[in-house]
Amino acid sequence: MPVKPKAEVRFRERADLLDFLLEVSSITSETLDLDRLLSNVAEIVKEVIPYELFAILLYNERSRTLRMRYSIGHRDEIAKNLAIRLGEGIVGNSAALRQPILVRDVRLDPRYLNALDAVRAELAVPMLMRGKLVGVIDLQATRVGAFSEQDRALLALIASRVGQAIDNARLYRRVERQNRTLRVLAHLSHEFSSILDIDELLTKIAVTVRALIAFDSFSIFLIEEDRRRLTCRFSQRYDQTTTMENIEWGKGITGAAAESRQVIRVPNVKEDPRYIATESDIRSEVAVPLIVRDRVIGVMDLESVQIGFFTEDHVRALSLLAPQIATSVENARLYAELAQREQRMEDDLQAAYKLQSVLLPRTFSNIRGLDSAIRSRPARQISGDVYDLFEHTENYSIIAFGDVSGKGAAAALFGALISGLLRILAARQRAPADLMKTLNGALLERKVDAQYATLCLAQWDAPRRTFTICNAGSLPPLVCRDGKVIETWAEGVPIGLLEDQEYEQVPIAVEPGDLVLFYSDGVEDQLADHDEYGRDRLEQLIEKNCAKPPGEIVQAVFDDLDEFRGSTSITDDQTVIAFRVL
Repeated sequence: MPVKPKAEVRFRERADLLDFLLEVSSITSETLDLDRLLSNVAEIVKEVIPYELFAILLYNERSRTLRMRYSIGHRDEIAKNLAIRLGEGIVGNSAALRQPILVRDVRLDPRYLNALDAVRAELAVPMLMRGKLVGVIDLQATRVGAFSEQDRALLALIASRVGQAIDNARLYRRVERQNRTLRVLAHLSHEFSSILDIDELLTKIAVTVRALIAFDSFSIFLIEEDRRRLTCRFSQRYDQTTTMENIEWGKGITGAAAESRQVIRVPNVKEDPRYIATESDIRSEVAVPLIVRDRVIGVMDLESVQIGFFTEDHVRALSLLAPQIATSVENARLYAELAQREQRMEDDLQAAYKLQSVLLPRTFSNIRGLDSAIRSRPARQISGDVYDLFEHTENYSIIAFGDVSGKGAAAALFGALISGLLRILAARQRAPADLMKTLNGALLERKVDAQYATLCLAQWDAPRRTFTICNAGSLPPLVCRDGKVIETWAEGVPIGLLEDQEYEQVPIAVEPGDLVLFYSDGVEDQLADHDEYGRDRLEQLIEKNCAKPPGEIVQAVFDDLDEFRGSTSITDDQTVIAFRVL
């Protein structure tokens, strides 16, 4: 600093005083940093007026109190917590009168507020800016008569020069804080919305609010569905995560904020009967309701160990931030609920898959005159394809092969219904056409909306080596003989759609060595770059592998499907059953 400290300064000429005051004005106008400015003022005063205790108290128009903003020699608890009303003590009287007050011996002045027992003299000078009170410069010393009338006049001159500089610095700090708040809010709008993990989000909110407001304790309470209590979802004291008790609706400052849907700021919680004590050193609190679409979902609560710490600026910043916090918290909560539901659905589907793997046969063994292989894979976790074997006698069996409309659990359940009905009805109806008609009627009696199925029933007559086919909208089986595919024909209306349907049955005679292939439409319909796998490619593959064992042929079909689709997902449920006539 340009001013060099001296034990005592004598202004012998008027020009010396003017030079000093010009230097004061220069030094106080060179910065808008409030802390640096107040430190400069303390050094300027120290050069010309020796003191032992120094304080600059700034005036708050809303609370009508003076609080220490900078001090030397005062105890920390006094510097942090002392709030002086206008007309209270020597400082408060100086501010109220807008006049300097010099007390040679404070023991003789009833206005004195004892800050230190050793203090004997005090000099308080108000700082004004165009008649408006900015604050008070207060000097104290341990010697009676330490300050003179010349000191009072000199300090008044200094105060008149620094009042405007301090007011400008406070204004700059306020504007800078508001700009910082707006920048933070703009940034947070995107950042909060991108966090869907509730714990990560609440931690980020605490860090963000701490950057704006130096709270000592921070909590977020969320309202339970019965709206009878607020559950503490996140709590932090200083930098440590803590636990907080839940609060009943309408109780405490937090509950009152939720009930009133208004921000509640309490300068001194000891004077508010609503306060629920959590920590003995808490002195001030602000509670901000979190509202989404006119519905209170929780409360953001901040606490401080300083009396009157939270200001109107803090309330404005929190009020601007609260809607974004509320929306982000609600989104994270809904995401968590959705994740839980999806997990339950995943567990249910996994259980359904295990059950379906037990219900659907893995092999058609012990069919007289046939060797077989089966493979099936769902487009989702469980399949809507239906296949089963129903034996009448040693020489006669009915093979059911079909596809339920849709995919997933609904299709699988409808498929299980069809399999269950077939087990009951197959023992009564030997002819495939009669069985299909009876099954169609049974499904229509149950009136399952928007569900139907394609189904092929094939009766195998082992002595005659004949498949009698009844088809209800399913793909007819492929028959490959001596490396060539033989066309087969059978058609009909899917079951579960129309009443009183009559179905035809067509015999297909086969020879030893023939391959009979049943496959679901998920094979032909498999996509890759908007192209379908198709029947022609399947026939070519079957003709190429016709002589191989059924298991190898089934595997070859799925290998070729995977090669064709590449990275494309499975389009539909895919099931292939291969029979070799012995």
